[in-house]
Amino acid sequence: MCVTAVESRPAGVLGEKSRSSSHRPFGARVKAFVELTKPRIIELLLITTVPVMFLAQQGVPDLKLVLLTCVGGYLSAGGANALNMYIDRDIDALMDRTSQRPLVTGMVSPRECLAFGITLAVVSTLLFGLMVNWLSAWLSLGALLFYVVVYTMILKRRTSQNIVWGGIAGCLPVLIGWSSVTNSMSWAPIILFLVMFFWTPPHYWPLSMKVKEDYARVGVPMLPVVASNKVVARQIVLYSWVMVAVSLLLQPLGYTGWFYTAVALLSGGFWLWEAHGLQNRARAEVTGAKLKEMRLFHWSITYVSILFVAVAVDPFLR
Repeated sequence: MCVTAVESRPAGVLGEKSRSSSHRPFGARVKAFVELTKPRIIELLLITTVPVMFLAQQGVPDLKLVLLTCVGGYLSAGGANALNMYIDRDIDALMDRTSQRPLVTGMVSPRECLAFGITLAVVSTLLFGLMVNWLSAWLSLGALLFYVVVYTMILKRRTSQNIVWGGIAGCLPVLIGWSSVTNSMSWAPIILFLVMFFWTPPHYWPLSMKVKEDYARVGVPMLPVVASNKVVARQIVLYSWVMVAVSLLLQPLGYTGWFYTAVALLSGGFWLWEAHGLQNRARAEVTGAKLKEMRLFHWSITYVSILFVAVAVDPFLR
């Protein structure tokens, strides 16, 4: 399925038109530029970065290195998110959930957003390269380019598999956390990368089920837009089982001990309970609020937080 065109917003609705300075006070402008970086999403990325540094160090990593990695990661992801908003400003104006983004409201102009995103990309790459190591810098830049070019520009409006492959960008912080400490790669971060890869679709598809009318309106073929709830739920269950299975590989390969394994089993088991519950409701053709698709979405965030905290704590209990 290929979707390349989006209906234009009626004149005067899309907030790209310039505003006078009196309508763009300094404090609101600062807040708008922060919103361009999507801080809540970046929080989740850092949750998957810092614990891997503890695993790589098998203890407490250098705190200065942790700070530099977090700052570099924030700037890089923030730049990617700003460029994403620049590219998607046409459909953001048409979707309810994105209608208050800074470019839509006119608090930030497209030119300012583009310059801001590019600046963050350059600064973050140099910070990683000069203050951490160049392996981490290239991984960070690769994640940014993958998100902006591969996901936003190529996949998002063309295929229902957009979030599957586009989600690779969100998996790379795991590798960055490891490389920032070791300046190398290993099977441990690759396994956790795969956990995040298989986590991303069943994390995002429940939200897409909730707002599929938004995506349908702008012609973005998220899986819930082009497939029935039964099909989506079946895919969620499939990815969930693979994700939990992969998460258990760290222990037999010798990277973690009993604590991480216990947490992975318990949290993964609850995830599978929720995933199968969603599938059962979808099979019964439950719709609306009774489908309770957002229960799995909210749990997915809790799950990844718990799992990666266990990654950080486990070295101290072995």
